[in-house]
Amino acid sequence: METINWKELPFAYYKTDCNSRSYWKNGAWSEPEFSDSEYMPIHIAATSLHYGQEVFEGLKAFIGKDGKIRVFRWEENAKRMQDSCSGIMMAAPTTELFKEMVFETILRNKKFVPPYGTGASLYIRPLTIGTGARVGVRPSDEFMFLVFVSPVGPYFKEGFSPVSFMVTRDYDRAAPKGTGRYKVGGNYAASLSSMHLAHEKGFANVLYLDAKEKKYIDECGPANFFGIKNNTYITPKSESILPSITNKSLVQLAEYLGMKTEIRPVLLEELDTFEEAGACGTAAVISPIKRIFDDSNGKIYNFGDTAGPLSTKLYNMLRDIQNGDAEDVFGWNTIVE
Repeated sequence: METINWKELPFAYYKTDCNSRSYWKNGAWSEPEFSDSEYMPIHIAATSLHYGQEVFEGLKAFIGKDGKIRVFRWEENAKRMQDSCSGIMMAAPTTELFKEMVFETILRNKKFVPPYGTGASLYIRPLTIGTGARVGVRPSDEFMFLVFVSPVGPYFKEGFSPVSFMVTRDYDRAAPKGTGRYKVGGNYAASLSSMHLAHEKGFANVLYLDAKEKKYIDECGPANFFGIKNNTYITPKSESILPSITNKSLVQLAEYLGMKTEIRPVLLEELDTFEEAGACGTAAVISPIKRIFDDSNGKIYNFGDTAGPLSTKLYNMLRDIQNGDAEDVFGWNTIVE
């Protein structure tokens, strides 16, 4: 194994020793198998290739000072994958199978879990795809569930430092009655053009508005949006927003700190009233936002060049729980044994 510079890891794929796979055929999942191959055979007419029958998840594992590996809220990822599979008519991995394959894959790649204090983590990618052959538009009758892992650094190269976002009205990520609440690859494919445009203009990512009226804040690039004002944590409610497990955790932490919380539609104009703003998700945890530029009219919403005090407190609390540095009062972590 080559020497890994843990503190300089990008958020990118890194080859590890093995991945795990299970197959759905004749109404049941097979026993997990483990492979060192980075490739998989798939039928040329598989529904995942032609009709987008594909869902995925992302979660992380961390090593604490005590040397124990902790997996953060894996049950929520299992539930969300099951919901996504149901939404596009796929067989969903059971909670037991999900746990078995995630934890065994971590154990078999234990040497790739970044050491404590490096700022890196082990990213875990469960994936379910339709593998049955279809030419007409119909659900598959065969599926593969796969788990691979990769050591990763921060999602944004800036780490926990404020970044700038761009509002776009020319692109939609997902429609209100579409697949926005499911973690399917098509939603991310739909975001690539606007994200590329934002990067070309010097922004970290895109802030989407609701597809119906273009009045309300929707997703924040590949993450959920939140704003803070008057000691209140506010995050948008929408049928087209992916229910972020990180956002759900931050809501609970905010309430634990005595803050008020609101999950409701958020008008774009309300940005002017926020004292702090951020994007949150598994990959970045929290990316504080320093400014949001509205590409249609040149309006700029400023939140400061440094992370706000409450965003910082929430970020540190969540990271301390994930790393085992703070009491896990919510029972979010599971030790890998």
